[in-house]
Amino acid sequence: ALSSAASDVYKRQVKNIMKDNGVDEKMFPVRAILSAISSCKDSLVTPSEFLQTAGNDYRQQTIAKVYQVYQKRLRDADAMDFDDMINYTVKLFKENTDILEHYGSKFKYIMVDEYQDTNHAQYELVHLLASIHGNICVVGDDDQSIYRFRGATIENILNFEDDYENAHVIRLEQNYRSVGNVLNAANAVIANNRGRKGKNLWTEKGDGDLINIY
Repeated sequence: ALSSAASDVYKRQVKNIMKDNGVDEKMFPVRAILSAISSCKDSLVTPSEFLQTAGNDYRQQTIAKVYQVYQKRLRDADAMDFDDMINYTVKLFKENTDILEHYGSKFKYIMVDEYQDTNHAQYELVHLLASIHGNICVVGDDDQSIYRFRGATIENILNFEDDYENAHVIRLEQNYRSVGNVLNAANAVIANNRGRKGKNLWTEKGDGDLINIY
């Protein structure tokens, strides 16, 4: 997570860009524009690509123009925001196989926790690094993917076996914390999720008390 000081710097920069270009802060809150820019970077979408997809949408066009100037000012200042650190690394690896081989060889084994909450840029970074040795282990729960609004891509975990054809899936279904009635209720709820790998949670702790609904 970004420090509040770093976050304030980016906000001020966007605020100045909006002021210089006559963008009304009431119509376009700074936080909303920064969030939209971050979403673009999570998906590895450049300012020019975002502008092309904006079409005649005034709101999207405005955000795209702010995004363009924001990136230019960062470059002019030899600066990067948090999303850029990943994006430029992905770009560097894709355009320079020798650099990818150098750094990829340093990580013989790669492990990623909370894989269901990774975004596209993070997926690309890990995928590139893992391409050298092919040893990658991810831990995650497709039924706990709740951060799509922050750019998380559930497809990363759902498509893992397609990306790594020799993948071995281990389902951790035994629960050591909850009693049977709680897990039965949880199983009934998550069974309705669309696009999931499926699991059946169980415990040796017995059924326990019935669930009370208030």
